Amino acid sequence: MELNIKASFAFLLLFLARLSDAQTPAAQPTVFDITKYGASSNGDISKALLDAFKEACASTSPSTIVIPKGTFEMAQVKLQGPCKAPLELQVQATLKANADPKQLSADIEWLTVNYIDRFTLSGGGIFDGQGKAAWSQNNCKDSKSCGNLPNNLSFNFLTNSTIQDITSQDSKLFHVNVNGCKNLTFIRVNITAPPESINTDGIHVARSSNVNITDCVIGTGDDCISIGDELEQLHITRVTCGPGHGISVGSLGKTPGEKPVVGVYVKNCTFINTDNGVRVKTWPASHQGVVTDLHYEDIIVQNVTNPIVIDQVYCPYNQCNKDLPSQVKISKVSIKNVRGTSRTQDAVLLLCSKGVPCEGVEIGDIDIAYNGKEGPAKSRCENVKPTFVGKQNPPVCAGAQSA
Repeated sequence: MELNIKASFAFLLLFLARLSDAQTPAAQPTVFDITKYGASSNGDISKALLDAFKEACASTSPSTIVIPKGTFEMAQVKLQGPCKAPLELQVQATLKANADPKQLSADIEWLTVNYIDRFTLSGGGIFDGQGKAAWSQNNCKDSKSCGNLPNNLSFNFLTNSTIQDITSQDSKLFHVNVNGCKNLTFIRVNITAPPESINTDGIHVARSSNVNITDCVIGTGDDCISIGDELEQLHITRVTCGPGHGISVGSLGKTPGEKPVVGVYVKNCTFINTDNGVRVKTWPASHQGVVTDLHYEDIIVQNVTNPIVIDQVYCPYNQCNKDLPSQVKISKVSIKNVRGTSRTQDAVLLLCSKGVPCEGVEIGDIDIAYNGKEGPAKSRCENVKPTFVGKQNPPVCAGAQSA
């Protein structure tokens, strides 16, 4: 009897402890406000941010670094983990980079975040790169030193992380560069720069896996989203692109040893007044490479110069030998339900390599009208034999096989 009473009492204590735990709210993140570390609107906040990050990163419980509302200057900053617990950088402010590119190092980005698991960037703030003075220095046609400028934001080797509700404005080079990340999500990110902002790709993703870009608005002077090598499983959904050069895989094949691009899904996206819509570009006379499992569906194009493009003779500024074919193999591509208007007659261009022709290309319903008066929209195909589902306007690759 005594043993039963003790057992019942122990069970009661365990039940009450669990009930207490269930009723106790989750611990709130520790907040590190950079104004408590000496930041003010009258000076550079980079030291205050680094000091706050050092403490937050060392915390064993979740932490939030807050840059409150206001306008602050910020020099180039690198936030590097690993950290001991989830960390959020909440930017409510407008941050301004130095407008003079000569005052910045080209070796590091404006804001770099490296080697953190469960990182979040949020807050509704603006990263103003003040890039206007730099764009004239970024002319790759005339300058061998083009690209020698910092990107606005660089995320490297992040895992299980989220970038949400922020704006990148007038970057000197790329707005966002993603490298070596796994399970990274961009949601409600706004990217803005004028068409003349040369080489200001919106989001560039390479050497990463399981990246999601959702509900973003991107208008810039280069690709809205550009995709480099060693990329697996990129999902792009409900993105509005324009101005810009479209959503581009590549360019690929220029550098030896590039690893495959596998699994790119672009769905429910809109292109407005862009140079391209969906595009794959590889260099002629290239090194070997692989691009496979590309899927485009439910795409709207409004006054787009080249709505659908596979270009395996991509050769800007005639800096290559077009007589030698690309060695990048493209396969398993589906393009379905693309509709809208083109501002040239070239609504569909499938210009595949004569060295390694495209394989497994499937074209679904296409309805693209030409805005001009010269005649109807057209398609042009080389070294590819697609299969078809539904109707195509304009007719695509006449004489090819229908499913």
